[in-house]
Order: sequence, then C-alpha cells, then structure tokens
Amino acid sequence: MHLAELPRGQRGVITQITGQGAFRRRLLELGLLPGTVVERAGQAPLGDPLSFRIRGAVISLRRRDAATVEIEPSNG
Repeated sequence: MHLAELPRGQRGVITQITGQGAFRRRLLELGLLPGTVVERAGQAPLGDPLSFRIRGAVISLRRRDAATVEIEPSNG
C-alpha cells in the first residue's frame, strides 16, 4: 500500500521509499524513514496536497510524492 492510499485518521508503518536521487533524500530528511509510524491527518480542499503526522510534526506532500512511500497499515 502507498502512503497516498492511507485513509484519514489511519496509521501505517513506512516500509520503503521508492523515489530516487535528491527527491528520495529529501523525504528521508523529512523523517520518512523505514519503520516510522505515520498518520494521515487530512488533505487540502481540492484533494492535493495530503497532510501527515510524523514524529510529532505535520507535513504536507503532493499525492504523487506520497505514492512513492510504501507503508504497511498499522493498528497502533
């Protein structure tokens, strides 16, 4: 499952970042590391960008960028 598919209010654990180069490095710098729990917080009125809670911060990602982050759904 991709981060962009995570329903609002649900959590997942990052398993892999499929982006490449400087883009991948930027996602890692934002804290999107494998094993990190992320929660979908919401989205902009037109559906893009999406917002996520990660490590106590809220970040926004474009839907196409969030699709490069693979997650496993989590209950906790």
